[in-house]
Amino acid sequence: MAENKLLTVQEVANRLSVHPDTVRQWIRNGEIGAIDLGGRAGYRISEEDLERFIRERFRGPSDR
Repeated sequence: MAENKLLTVQEVANRLSVHPDTVRQWIRNGEIGAIDLGGRAGYRISEEDLERFIRERFRGPSDR
Protein backbone atom coordinates (compact mmCIF):
# COMPACT_ATOMS: atom_id res chain seq x y z
CA MET A 1 0.00 0.00 0.00
CA ALA A 2 1.39 3.39 -0.98
CA GLU A 3 2.05 6.00 1.68
CA ASN A 4 -0.42 8.87 1.64
CA LYS A 5 1.74 11.88 2.53
CA LEU A 6 0.14 14.75 4.44
CA LEU A 7 0.86 18.23 3.13
CA THR A 8 0.74 21.55 4.93
CA VAL A 9 -1.41 24.43 3.71
CA GLN A 10 1.77 26.17 2.54
CA GLU A 11 2.88 23.13 0.52
CA VAL A 12 -0.52 22.92 -1.20
CA ALA A 13 -0.50 26.66 -1.86
CA ASN A 14 2.96 26.38 -3.44
CA ARG A 15 1.92 23.47 -5.65
CA LEU A 16 -1.17 25.32 -6.89
CA SER A 17 0.46 28.78 -7.03
CA VAL A 18 -2.16 30.33 -4.76
CA HIS A 19 -2.06 32.13 -1.42
CA PRO A 20 -2.31 29.94 1.70
CA ASP A 21 -5.48 31.82 2.69
CA THR A 22 -7.09 30.56 -0.53
CA VAL A 23 -6.32 26.97 0.48
CA ARG A 24 -7.77 27.61 3.95
CA GLN A 25 -10.92 29.04 2.37
CA TRP A 26 -11.30 25.94 0.18
CA ILE A 27 -10.95 23.82 3.33
CA ARG A 28 -13.56 25.86 5.25
CA ASN A 29 -15.93 25.64 2.26
CA GLY A 30 -15.50 21.86 2.12
CA GLU A 31 -13.98 21.99 -1.37
CA ILE A 32 -10.84 20.16 -0.29
CA GLY A 33 -10.58 17.59 2.48
CA ALA A 34 -8.21 18.28 5.38
CA ILE A 35 -7.36 17.17 8.87
CA ASP A 36 -7.39 19.91 11.53
CA LEU A 37 -4.52 19.27 13.91
CA GLY A 38 -5.58 22.24 16.02
CA GLY A 39 -3.73 25.27 17.29
CA ARG A 40 -0.57 26.32 15.54
CA ALA A 41 -0.23 22.94 13.82
CA GLY A 42 -3.07 23.88 11.47
CA TYR A 43 -4.43 21.73 8.68
CA ARG A 44 -2.93 18.81 6.79
CA ILE A 45 -4.15 17.77 3.34
CA SER A 46 -3.51 14.26 2.05
CA GLU A 47 -1.97 13.79 -1.39
CA GLU A 48 -5.11 11.81 -2.29
CA ASP A 49 -7.43 14.68 -1.29
CA LEU A 50 -5.29 17.16 -3.22
CA GLU A 51 -5.34 15.00 -6.35
CA ARG A 52 -9.13 14.61 -6.08
CA PHE A 53 -9.54 18.38 -5.65
CA ILE A 54 -7.38 19.08 -8.71
CA ARG A 55 -9.31 16.59 -10.84
CA GLU A 56 -12.67 18.05 -9.80
CA ARG A 57 -11.72 21.72 -9.78
CA PHE A 58 -9.44 21.99 -12.78
CA ARG A 59 -10.87 19.55 -15.27
CA GLY A 60 -11.23 20.91 -18.78
CA PRO A 61 -14.51 21.59 -20.62
CA SER A 62 -14.19 18.31 -22.53
CA ASP A 63 -14.13 16.40 -19.20
CA ARG A 64 -17.50 17.71 -18.03
